[in-house]
Amino acid sequence: MVNNPPFKPGTLRQRIVSGSVILLSGSGLTTAINLAYNVVVARYLGPQGYGHATAVYTLLVILSAVTLSFQIVTSKVVAQQASIEAKAAVYRDLHRSAWVCGLLAGAFIYLFRDAITTYLQLPDTSLVALLAIGTAFYVPLGSRRGYVQGIYGFYRLAFNLAIEGAVRLGGSYLLIQLGYGVRGVVAANAGAIAVAYLVIAPALRTPVANPLNLLHALREIFQAVVFFSGQVLINNCDIVLVKHFFSAEMAGIYAAVAMVGRVIFAFSSAVVNTTFPLVAGTHHEDRKDLRVIATSLLLVLLIGSGLALSLLFAPSWLWTTLFGSRFRIAGDYNISSLLALYAITTVIYSLSVVIVTFEMSYKIAKSSWVQLAFSCVLIAGICRFHASLLQVIIVQLVLLSVLFIFVAIPFLISSLTDPKDMLKPETYRPIRLIRHITEDEVIAEFLKSDFHYPAFRDYYESFRGIVANPNLHDASENAKRRALLFIRHLSLWKEIPADTRWYEAELTYEDLINVRAFPRAQWRRPAHGNFSMTKIVEGVRNRQNTLDDHFLAKITAISDRLAEDNASFGSLILIGLNENEPLTVLDGNHRLVAAMLAAPDGLQTLRFICGLSPRMMECCWYNTNLGTLFSYGKNILLNMIRKPEAELVRLLEDVS
Repeated sequence: MVNNPPFKPGTLRQRIVSGSVILLSGSGLTTAINLAYNVVVARYLGPQGYGHATAVYTLLVILSAVTLSFQIVTSKVVAQQASIEAKAAVYRDLHRSAWVCGLLAGAFIYLFRDAITTYLQLPDTSLVALLAIGTAFYVPLGSRRGYVQGIYGFYRLAFNLAIEGAVRLGGSYLLIQLGYGVRGVVAANAGAIAVAYLVIAPALRTPVANPLNLLHALREIFQAVVFFSGQVLINNCDIVLVKHFFSAEMAGIYAAVAMVGRVIFAFSSAVVNTTFPLVAGTHHEDRKDLRVIATSLLLVLLIGSGLALSLLFAPSWLWTTLFGSRFRIAGDYNISSLLALYAITTVIYSLSVVIVTFEMSYKIAKSSWVQLAFSCVLIAGICRFHASLLQVIIVQLVLLSVLFIFVAIPFLISSLTDPKDMLKPETYRPIRLIRHITEDEVIAEFLKSDFHYPAFRDYYESFRGIVANPNLHDASENAKRRALLFIRHLSLWKEIPADTRWYEAELTYEDLINVRAFPRAQWRRPAHGNFSMTKIVEGVRNRQNTLDDHFLAKITAISDRLAEDNASFGSLILIGLNENEPLTVLDGNHRLVAAMLAAPDGLQTLRFICGLSPRMMECCWYNTNLGTLFSYGKNILLNMIRKPEAELVRLLEDVS
């Protein structure tokens, strides 16, 4: 048994990178072993025999939906337990359940061995019978690996994957040499699973009373089955369908091409297997940092893209040298082109898997159902379009790119804002509205605080007077200020409902608990998952050593100005539904934080303007969701044809 070196603490991103490096190293070794396995089997059995062996192994991988479900659920539940005894208790129950499922799955395969043999055009039913034996061990192997993963035993998990690959390689070569051919390769695969199961047996502490919630565990298992059913179908249905639709020789060539997908997905799985238990065992505010998921996505993208580029420029003779002269495709799209295209397809899908599993680590994710639906569409697409191997790969590339969009956009929206943090009021104390003001006055105040930005550099000298000392009764001045503001903020302003009424308001420090910052990236770290301005100020006070220097310098500069007797600031602009509901800062977040840090004196220097509309939920700055962001994107496109600079020039010409 391999002892696990202690897993070093650090930030969540650092631990993800550290754990990923460990599993990536193990995956690199396992990949090299699997490459050698594929080369040995392909060279000794040829395309036809290689196609038979790969088709049988692919069935095992498809059935691994159950195996991987137990692995991911076990790792999540184990990671969430506070003590090693509690971890052992939940593992024991899940492991027993895994054995029951493994035996049932193995029996099912054995009973239907004749039908499976006929569909895949296999030489005899003994191949499927051997597969049934491997399946019985494969499901409980998932629960054992999940336990090791859940206690962050990444060294041991990597070692176990390598052991499985080594036994598969050595056993296949030996049995081929002894004359068992395809049957020997399938037997070696089944034996490798059994050996991997035996060598990863955990040493458990005496368990406490089982803390596992049965209903919750069933929901987790059901979610995992849905997810992995979709995953294994997407990763393997093409090989099965090609084996059915194409000749045995072409199916063997496609199996060699698809091998690169397995390699890339193995590397991405190393990142996923690290990220999942670490995120499951951490706090809400840590995983809400977009840099956490970005770290995992970047690792997958860099690894996959590097491999895809290498395959694109690899000469065709390399593959015929490795696999044999019969693995050759004539025409413009040779085997190197197909390998590169397949690699790109796998990278895109791997990015989707990172996002879906990230969500699954802390909640029941609906995106797993989206993936399952796409797997069915993918099967239908290949059944409809399979005129060539190239067409089969292009169908996957297109559909899996659409899948990535479908899972990435909702995740990004959910990460940008948590509705319960943004909109749930802490208190229903209404703010005091002093007087109604015009939109022209609001624009004048907005522009006053914004006019120092580089976007206005060319207009600063010409319009400084009407910005610093606005005459709100002059229609020409109002039109110019509106045109100036739209140079930088046209898209922002057009999202505010047309029926918004503007007021000067009075807010006390106690009222600010219901004032929220829009969850931009710079506010995520001090917010720590809650974007109430009082929570952000608390975060700035307590976490100054972890915040960005530029961010702190800006707050400090504003604080210094607040201490000046003659300091002047533009008004803070807030938006909301009405005076009884939470408000969101549209402009003035930094000024408000600086003033609150200097409270109560700092707040006395600020003036508050509130825009209120019963339709404010339609505004993406107040309520960020797929619908409001779609509307914002549509309006950006429409506003591109409008030129605020040209409008400003026209106004000047009219004056002259």
